[in-house]
Amino acid sequence: MSDNVLIVDDSLTVQMDLDAAFRAAGLDTTLCNSLAEARAALAGEPPCVVVLDVVLPDGDGVDFLRELRTSAATATLPVIMLSTEAEVADRIRGLEQGADEYVGKPYETAYVVARVAALVYPQARRDPATPTVLVIDDSLTFREELGARLRGAGYRALLAASGEEGLRKASDVRPDGIIVDGIMPDLGGVAVVRRIRLDPGLHTTPCLLLTATEGVAGEVEALDAGVDAYVRKTEGAEVVLARLNAMLRSARESRDRVHSATLLGPKKILAVDDSITYLEELAERLREENYEVVKAHSGEEALALLSLDPVDCILLDLQMPGLSGTETCRRIKDSALYQVPVIILTAREDRSALVDGIQAGADDYVTKSTEFDVLKARVRAQLRRKQFEDENRRVREELLRKDAEAQVARRDAEARNKLLDEIERVNAELSSRAVELERLNSELKTFAYSVSHDLRQPLRGMDGFSKVLLERYGEALDEQGKHYLERIRAGSQRMGELIDGLLTLSRVSRKPLQAVSLDLADLAGSILGRLQDADPRRAVATVIHPDMRVEGDRQLLESVLENLLGNAWKFTAKLPEAKIEFAAAEDDRERVFFVRDNGAGFDMRYADKLFGPFQRLHAAEEFEGTGVGLATVQRIIHRHGGRIWAEAAPGEGATFFFTLKATRGEP
Repeated sequence: MSDNVLIVDDSLTVQMDLDAAFRAAGLDTTLCNSLAEARAALAGEPPCVVVLDVVLPDGDGVDFLRELRTSAATATLPVIMLSTEAEVADRIRGLEQGADEYVGKPYETAYVVARVAALVYPQARRDPATPTVLVIDDSLTFREELGARLRGAGYRALLAASGEEGLRKASDVRPDGIIVDGIMPDLGGVAVVRRIRLDPGLHTTPCLLLTATEGVAGEVEALDAGVDAYVRKTEGAEVVLARLNAMLRSARESRDRVHSATLLGPKKILAVDDSITYLEELAERLREENYEVVKAHSGEEALALLSLDPVDCILLDLQMPGLSGTETCRRIKDSALYQVPVIILTAREDRSALVDGIQAGADDYVTKSTEFDVLKARVRAQLRRKQFEDENRRVREELLRKDAEAQVARRDAEARNKLLDEIERVNAELSSRAVELERLNSELKTFAYSVSHDLRQPLRGMDGFSKVLLERYGEALDEQGKHYLERIRAGSQRMGELIDGLLTLSRVSRKPLQAVSLDLADLAGSILGRLQDADPRRAVATVIHPDMRVEGDRQLLESVLENLLGNAWKFTAKLPEAKIEFAAAEDDRERVFFVRDNGAGFDMRYADKLFGPFQRLHAAEEFEGTGVGLATVQRIIHRHGGRIWAEAAPGEGATFFFTLKATRGEP
């Protein structure tokens, strides 16, 4: 995500106002007068957020929002609708189409920037390698210079020109550290730090105070206020950066940030009144406090808006046509919004009006004849109460969560102490079985070798005497007799080949690995040369990629290549233009070797039989072989810590892939 805000509004005043505000907050902007310009801008690097007007020269902003939400590239792009607060229907349309926020004009610039910052810099998404530092200083020159030095040192720098602006940005962005000037026109640095230390969402944020004065009195006052570091501007930017690094390092080691809402955060107020005149005046007075005000003219509109757009406080007229304020309040308090403070407004000053409002669930009651300053104070009090209730609820939930985790941990510990005895028993049993299995495997290998070896002698006798019969007494036999003798010889020879295969498998399993460095390309070249010498009439195009050095047992790996290349030679025998390739490919994880041919291939449905002993996918009269070669290859590859698999299709050739790991001694 970039740090660019796309502003789509045909008002030059709005563009210039938001452009200046966002750039002061450390964000770039792209300004568009129409939807066509917005589409062109979105074709490049996506922005971090879109601020979108509803009424534009070439279309409707809500329709454009629907277009964004239906495109995979922009479906999750944050969008803040910014439009004249004339029709509640427009707000509802925008929120229903997926707007992340809807701000009515006239708007509070600080609120818009705060909402964008909340979307762009959420704490959970922040990159810990790029800490965010907020610089609060009324000197433009010093502020910009320090911001540039911070960015050059790897920080994300946000700038504020006054104490109040700095407090708003601090509550929205939750920076990792704050650098604040000691003397400013509205709030001094000490007052800013005191306000920060009172905020539960910021009270652990490291603060560095800058001052142009000498002496220790100011430093004592600053430290008493909660300042973490104190630097005189005359000491220079290098000292500021050094103290900042130390301050943040210490904070990382000891701080556990609170992720709750803050008292200074941007607040949204829903004002509900059927009197347009009073509603406009009420909204104007509330905006003086930097609140975002959502207006509704009836209880029905209020409930429709609340179903789409959460707010922090509700001001509700008691007497309205249609759904009354009392009934609207009751429905709010009976819903999931019951924790949102509701302040009843009414022109009636009798006790019954007060009782009606309180019984409906209202949190406070204010008559319309009261000064607006009193109303503002009541709103602040309700927001403060809700803030502390939310914080207490969060703390209680955290304590309950930790208690539940502790109980689970205790139960897990008890279960582990049951399990440990069982594991010890099972381990002892497995150890005993492993010893027995090793003994049985040793006996089985000896038996297989002895049987295979002892069978060879009678077979050699059968083959030899059959040959003598054919050579010396063949004339005395008819064709049928000769055929029978030839069948006996062929069977004994076939049996000999199978026994040789068994002996090979046995040797592969028993032979200790002798790992050396060798080049598989050299081995492959020698093997293909021998195959060509044995069958000089064949014309086979061979490709061997160079430099395939590995570490492994030379004799066993030569057997692997003899089998794989021998199969490729065999299964391309019926082709006029045979091709055989041996090469390697690498990715981030491993090196894969492969032997590829364009021969007979096989059906992948039977690939699971390839590496089983005496398994064949072609008839013996079509292609000779015992079916032991690939089983031997697989066993060798596994002993080298690798894998082997194949891909093929009938009549389209086959490719055998394998991997190896460096092996020293027995695996």
